[in-house]
Amino acid sequence: MKSIIYILTVFLFIGCKSDQKEVITPVIQPPIAKIDSKELIIHGDTRVDDYFWMRLSDEQKKATIPDVQTQDVIDYLNAENEYLDKVMSHTDSLQTILYDEIIGRIKKDDESVPVNHNGYAYYSKYKKGNDYALYCRSKLGSDKEEIMLNGPELSKSLAYFGMGNQEVSSNNKLLAYAVDTISRRQYTIYFKNLVTGNYLEDRLENTAGSAVWANDNKTVFYSTKAPETLRSYKIFKHVLGEPQSHDVLAYEEKDDTFECFVFKSKSEAFIFIGSFQTLSTEFQFINANTPNSEWKVIQPREKNLEYTVDHYANHFYIKTNINGAKNFKLVETPIHATTKENWVDVIPHRDDVLLEDFDLFKNYLVITERKNGLRQLRVKNWNGDEHYLQFKDPTYLTYTTSNLDFDTAILRYNYASLTTPNSTLEYNMKTKDEVLLKQEDVLDPNFSPDHYTSERLFATATDGTKIPISLVYKKGITKSGHNPLLLYGYGSYGSIIDANFNSSRLSLLDRGFVFAIAHVRGGQEMGRAWYEDGKLLNKKNTFTDFINCAEYLVDVKFTSPEHLYAIGGSAGGLLMGAIVNMKPELWHGVIAAVPFVDVVSTMLDETIPLTTFEFDEWGNPKDSIYYNYIKSYSPYDNVEAKAYPNLLITTGFWDSQVQYWEPAKWIAKLRATKTDDNLLIMDCNMDVGHGGASGRFERYKINALEYAFLLDLEYN
Repeated sequence: MKSIIYILTVFLFIGCKSDQKEVITPVIQPPIAKIDSKELIIHGDTRVDDYFWMRLSDEQKKATIPDVQTQDVIDYLNAENEYLDKVMSHTDSLQTILYDEIIGRIKKDDESVPVNHNGYAYYSKYKKGNDYALYCRSKLGSDKEEIMLNGPELSKSLAYFGMGNQEVSSNNKLLAYAVDTISRRQYTIYFKNLVTGNYLEDRLENTAGSAVWANDNKTVFYSTKAPETLRSYKIFKHVLGEPQSHDVLAYEEKDDTFECFVFKSKSEAFIFIGSFQTLSTEFQFINANTPNSEWKVIQPREKNLEYTVDHYANHFYIKTNINGAKNFKLVETPIHATTKENWVDVIPHRDDVLLEDFDLFKNYLVITERKNGLRQLRVKNWNGDEHYLQFKDPTYLTYTTSNLDFDTAILRYNYASLTTPNSTLEYNMKTKDEVLLKQEDVLDPNFSPDHYTSERLFATATDGTKIPISLVYKKGITKSGHNPLLLYGYGSYGSIIDANFNSSRLSLLDRGFVFAIAHVRGGQEMGRAWYEDGKLLNKKNTFTDFINCAEYLVDVKFTSPEHLYAIGGSAGGLLMGAIVNMKPELWHGVIAAVPFVDVVSTMLDETIPLTTFEFDEWGNPKDSIYYNYIKSYSPYDNVEAKAYPNLLITTGFWDSQVQYWEPAKWIAKLRATKTDDNLLIMDCNMDVGHGGASGRFERYKINALEYAFLLDLEYN
């Protein structure tokens, strides 16, 4: 973007007389954060943080009357928002056009595919003009619709409204549902009598967002969060009609590197409590018919032993990495003998196939697995016959969904690709027939999947590893080196980023952009080793892989540094911060959404949500080896006096996963340190958290801003 866009000096000449006057519009000055230096000393090393003062506690943020520090922080964040509004004001009409395009492709009156369960069909529906859904059901064989929850009514006058899980009791009469109105992922659970339509007085505060019914239709289990760290650490048992203060503590997770949760088996015969961290899990169970019984541990936790569990007939089925099964395997064990010495292989470990998930049916076992970076659905009859579903695209996303019935040959799954809209299908595992139940409507008369091309390529990393790239572009684009290209990446926690469809993205593709995903190490796309090679002391592989993918796309002339852009959020925002420090000249513009950029300070502070839980992801910097390594790439700690690309940073004031002060401190330090005149702006939404706005259409305003940022850089 030319400097004239954000340093607005305009000379107006009136007429041609010798006394013509020069009129100069004021230069828009960016906010300059005050410096209040704090020395942070550990391992004999001193870091100086000029902006440590930006951190507020939850109590300060929620206070009715702000103290001096709180007011200073809010004033600074508001100043950044005002600066963004001013320097991007010339794109206001473009943002409006983009927003109208994006929401114009979305069907306003829409309904989800019904899910049949326990005699009812459950579904949600949107009505034109509403930002929130109606949650409905109808009795199988009946046309009478019941509106269980009215989202538009419940969300009235709320700046944020996030719906958590909804669970109906086994007698179909009671509904438990969770709501977050702050965007901190601290949910309140409410109860409704579906027969009378009345709401119960029971209210469960500070929960993780789900309730699990015992089969007596009056007892529920739920997890609560630690007030400061927001770690899910206690499971309570609640009996309807009793105050929350009388709830019985069923389990407390005392190891602060673990979190816990509660869920019900697909068979609805058992309730499980799961404890988990990066490298270890543990499950315990009770019979759902006897909620007051003693919990039994399936297999005691061990370091580096991971497992998940479900139930069918007389066995528990367990996905595990036991005995070096790095890519996981499936085992079974009798309900009465659950420890690891009783585990028998059902699907053995394979070095070249990652076992991701499994679905149990009376006559079939469905395995979700990944080979060569692509997900596969494998159908296995319990008698031994098996086959794979076939997919047409070179890169795609597929997963099983809503398979609640045991005694059926019908498998429901979702499918999408970079060119194929999200689709829900039912597959007959016996006949191999398939029915498309619903495909996302794209309300654009000019849209057709045939107008776009998707590809799967491989870049070579610095160490010789082949890194997959998924990309899509409108047909007719040539490899001239002049195409604008947006490269997305994440690469943490073993999270897999598959090639999904996004109708919003059409606003870029139709304007000449190429969109690409770099499947970098730190994810799990190429198996468990792919994750291990991008975490802890291998974390820099994530960053160099992304850079190598970008350089490859430049080498094959899809784009050039003058037209290359990058985007990532959360841990992907860390990736963005790292690549602009490591290779700033490679990018024309970068978008860092809710970026995790102050890694050292965050991982040293165990009061911050997620810190203790993530020591096995990043390392514990109280150990000098990890401290030095993390410090060597932490974006905030590596800002230098040099030229940076144009940057758009986004955050939310109530973010519980990446606190707002990380991006706020980062932009302040960048502005004080960098040597260029490129654009540096931040959007801090004062009403939301990590996931952004909650409204169905409101959330797309940030997309319109991001796209306007990119298009303005590219074409103005």
